[in-house]
Amino acid sequence: MSIRKILFEHDTFYFITFTCFRWISLFEITNLYNFIYKCFDINKSKSIYNCGYVIMPNHLHKVVYTKNCTYTINDIIGESKRFMAYEIIKRLKKSGRNDLLKLMHESVNPVDSFKGQVHNVFQPSSDIKRITTEKFMKQKLNYIHRNPVSGKWRLADNYVDYKHSSARFYETGSQGIYNVIHYTGVMNKQSGN
Repeated sequence: MSIRKILFEHDTFYFITFTCFRWISLFEITNLYNFIYKCFDINKSKSIYNCGYVIMPNHLHKVVYTKNCTYTINDIIGESKRFMAYEIIKRLKKSGRNDLLKLMHESVNPVDSFKGQVHNVFQPSSDIKRITTEKFMKQKLNYIHRNPVSGKWRLADNYVDYKHSSARFYETGSQGIYNVIHYTGVMNKQSGN
């Protein structure tokens, strides 16, 4: 579960993406959505605030704000992925998905196996980008919110109606399944407004 570059900045926004192993829809197969929301709560307890998200069947995008955090964003993401990985494996075992468990086990390289890794649950790295402008923030939120109706995805008739997303909040002001903090509120506090 390596991440290409360690990012140490705090009191800043990040755009984060991580993807299930071989783009398999593991979140959907294991119905992991509520567990992912619990991981969001754990992040919040560590001063990592969710400002936008979409949970797709096989990947997750989110925009977070780190506030006076003693952990790097890499540490937080790594811990979240680890918790999710254990839960996915547990649910696959419970549902008898030995086909997936075998595939995910056999793909572990010898070095990672020696370190104790038993299954590949996520792609090896995460995409983390620091957001420093409002233009980039709007671009990323627009991208993640429209993801459920883009390309091959038809998870809702209208992107605002996809329930595992913060799109409704940004479009109507009404919170969805998981309450997020509007990025402008954080930006205004940063600038002293």
